[in-house]
Amino acid sequence: DLGERFIALVDFYRYSTQGLDKAQIREIRRIKARVESERLPRGADKSRHLKLGPGGLSDTEWVAQLIQLRFGGTQPKLRTTSTIEVLQRATALKIIPIGDAATLSDSWRLATQIRNAIMLVRSRPSDEIPRDARALLAVAQVLGFDSGAALVDAWQRQRRRARIAFARPFFDALA
Repeated sequence: DLGERFIALVDFYRYSTQGLDKAQIREIRRIKARVESERLPRGADKSRHLKLGPGGLSDTEWVAQLIQLRFGGTQPKLRTTSTIEVLQRATALKIIPIGDAATLSDSWRLATQIRNAIMLVRSRPSDEIPRDARALLAVAQVLGFDSGAALVDAWQRQRRRARIAFARPFFDALA
């Protein structure tokens, strides 16, 4: 009961019934651009970076969180901690096209699977697809790919589609 009362109190501040104004949206976009330019580790290949690279986990998460901030005040169904559920619920509410939500969700799932496979192979976390051929092959095999190149190709295709799907709601449709 106490937890539910606390969440209700916090939701009042988290989810404005007015959503976000244009200046707030511009500021969120500016912060996202800054994160992309400043947070990528030195020497990292952004096309192989599963978290911060274009089409990576953060693109999907930023879209979901922007949707929550814009519409969560009037659409309580969007108030969930699950990124994928936010996207699914947003499609049901006609906030984001189903194709974009599916592409972002697929990218998020693939990036998560690759990260988990990297952890299994290397026994330590990493957000970057391995460059070492042996480690890359091992990660690929864990995920059922025939080769490291096949895994990288699949990720490159998926992340490019996801970046396009990210841009529509993040820069256009939610403006």
